[in-house]
Amino acid sequence: MPYDPAHSEPRWQQAWDGAGTFRAVRDERPKYYVLEMFPYPSGRIHMGHVRNYTMGDVVARFKRAQGFSVLHPMGWDAFGMPAENAAMEQGGHPRDWTYANIATMREQLKPLGLSIDWSREFATCDDAYVHQQQSMFLDMLEAGLIYRKSAMVNWDPVDMTVLANEQVEDGRGWRSGALVERRELTQWFFRISDYSDELLSALDGLSGWPEKVRLMQANWIGKSRGLQFRFDTVDVAGFPQIEVYTTRPDTLMGASFVAISPDHPLAKALESDPKVAAFTAEARKIGTSEEALEKAEKLGFDTGLTVRHPLDPDWHLPIWIANFVLMDYGTGAIFGSPAHDERDHEFALKYGLPIRATFGPKGATLAEADALVADAPYVPLKSEVVSYVRGFAGAQDQSGEAAVDAAIAHAEAQGYGEGVTKFRLRDWGISRQRYWGCPIPVVHCDACGTVPEAKENLPVLLPQDVSFDVPGNPLDRHPTWRQTTCPNCGAPARRETDTMDTFVDSSWYYARFTAPHAPTPTVAEDADYWMNVDQYIGGIEHAILHLLYSRFFARAMVKTGHLPEKSKEPFDALFTQGMVTHEIYLTRDERGRPVYHLPETVRDGRLADGTPVEVIPSAKMSKSKKNVVDPVNIVASFGADTARWFMLSDSPPERDVEWTAAGAEAANKFLARVWRLADEVPEGGDDPDLIRAAHRAIEDVTRAIEGFAFNKAVAKLYELANAIGKSPAGGECRRAALRILAQLLAPMVPHLAEEVWQKAGGQGMVVDAAWPKADPALLVSDSVVLPIQINGKRRAEIEVPKDMPKDQIEALVLADETVQRFMEGLPVKKLIVVPGRIVNVVV
Repeated sequence: MPYDPAHSEPRWQQAWDGAGTFRAVRDERPKYYVLEMFPYPSGRIHMGHVRNYTMGDVVARFKRAQGFSVLHPMGWDAFGMPAENAAMEQGGHPRDWTYANIATMREQLKPLGLSIDWSREFATCDDAYVHQQQSMFLDMLEAGLIYRKSAMVNWDPVDMTVLANEQVEDGRGWRSGALVERRELTQWFFRISDYSDELLSALDGLSGWPEKVRLMQANWIGKSRGLQFRFDTVDVAGFPQIEVYTTRPDTLMGASFVAISPDHPLAKALESDPKVAAFTAEARKIGTSEEALEKAEKLGFDTGLTVRHPLDPDWHLPIWIANFVLMDYGTGAIFGSPAHDERDHEFALKYGLPIRATFGPKGATLAEADALVADAPYVPLKSEVVSYVRGFAGAQDQSGEAAVDAAIAHAEAQGYGEGVTKFRLRDWGISRQRYWGCPIPVVHCDACGTVPEAKENLPVLLPQDVSFDVPGNPLDRHPTWRQTTCPNCGAPARRETDTMDTFVDSSWYYARFTAPHAPTPTVAEDADYWMNVDQYIGGIEHAILHLLYSRFFARAMVKTGHLPEKSKEPFDALFTQGMVTHEIYLTRDERGRPVYHLPETVRDGRLADGTPVEVIPSAKMSKSKKNVVDPVNIVASFGADTARWFMLSDSPPERDVEWTAAGAEAANKFLARVWRLADEVPEGGDDPDLIRAAHRAIEDVTRAIEGFAFNKAVAKLYELANAIGKSPAGGECRRAALRILAQLLAPMVPHLAEEVWQKAGGQGMVVDAAWPKADPALLVSDSVVLPIQINGKRRAEIEVPKDMPKDQIEALVLADETVQRFMEGLPVKKLIVVPGRIVNVVV
């Protein structure tokens, strides 16, 4: 009987479902919580989903076999602009579009045979999830974790909504393409900045996280030590001082101007001048992200006003309004030191401002340092020792770090400033002027002001009778939804029409999975048992904001009683997998523009009509480039186990993997071979070498899975299958080896593993079998495998008895056919045998 996954895979999935195999149960066993970042319901799964969820499934099945009670849930990150955009473009309702996509993707995922507890499934747009999120919002508002203030935001004038910095691309709205403007709006904020120091210091304890992710988070939080001081203004009515924060106070003697934000109070006070008003209006068209400011042309407006230098009252510096200064960073004012800052240097050259060196390379004179910075800034590392040619106390050699400390000490001693530790992290603005999001549960009353909605009135749900025929938030146009009564005084009031940033929805879903149907956000007993997430898996693109917001939200949930104290850091271990790539196939139209083609339309580098295609190798899968492979088609053609096996075998899981038809076919051939090994067990005797190989495989595969080295586990399983195929053993000896093979295969190719287990005489289902343990006595080997390097490159290996003399090893190495091929007939200059380790041949 041939290998037929189309028949066997659905049968085993039904068996698992019928037995309730993967339902998570809180019991006396140790728990293990494995979670993949949940998907956005875009309508189709892709190979990235297959890779992500297969990795999590390997861990979940492995831990279950080791005796853990495993929680492995699935949900949907369901709010957001794409659903609203679809309603605008296609008609219909975002809710209908979202739930239809969820149904489609669920049916695409299930044939993969994932060990998911589907009874815990939810979408963040479900009424129950909205209810509990709003309930926590009110708790956090009462606890002082949320506030409302006026702030500058990225405003898309076409879509008429606030955009996150990540939704601004080259200064334009990611969907509309309109030039984004800075606009002042009243927004709701989480006080994440209050936790800056804690979020930073706690990174040291996240030993199960990749170092690069911890570094990215640390840089985003951005702790710095600097000087906060004041410039006295010269005859500026109403503004006797301008406050500035700098991390490089050692460059103060090189100051040539002061720049304030277009949103600084002084700039606003000067807007009675039409020229100032015109400049600030133009400056606000740049987004609020540092990246947008960095890319934009540096523009300034000379106010004609000046300040006194704190070290010399006769030294006046001009005050400029500059488009690259943000009000939300520091104090909304900076001093420019063009000699040692690229942005300031560009600005000074543009407007003819002085460029004065504060320091130069060690040993440089004042004249040499000034000459050095005339055309480009001198920006050495802070740790580098340089010569301060305009230092506070004369020229001296010291590092920038030491000079900063000295400058702070000088300012504090002289009374014009103080040392301050600041963080780059700003409070988290969650207001979005759009419909398809979780409503913010507050009302606005003329008598009482802004009032939290009463909990008994929750959930506040979105109205269904809305239209998207014009831009902007439909909630603002709805005839009745905004009208409500004040829960405080009972007078007529207006609902808040902003909805929450979807990062809020994804910042606590991991906690909701512990009790997904509870009438409260969490249940203490369930949260205490299941939390923390033992293994979290997802893309590196979420390394900063999603993880940072989740870490903050867990702390907020602890403070408001929704999580235990131990869950301030919700993810004990994190793994970030690589992307799935594929070649891009394209031809050119008559104007030379690319025309992309799906992989299934290309064979041997040509289209069906014989037209040759250009090939771009190893590109990220993209619908626009048509280099996508539909997992549903792969499962239909080869079976789910083939797709899973390929995704695990081709490369280390943290690296990108390129999907190829040849690779999929090779994976399928191997699985068919395993099937035949189990289907054709001959009679025969024992083979001690086979049993030793099986126990060595147990040891190696166990270590590989624990270390997330799935490709190494796959390699060891290839070796075991080869050993079984070559062994003279038959009967029970062979079946015992096959049962071990089935158990080791089960986390990766679970359907085939069940078939092999049954054919080899296993009891029950392999999914319920305990993970095998290697017999230490069978791991002791009388031989050793020595790698052979030829001129420094590994070319072969040889297995020899541990106690074989060196001269015999040398003879075997020189007689090896592979070694002879790479030696190419050249004489041996040197042959070194390192006992038990390696052989080096130099020719």
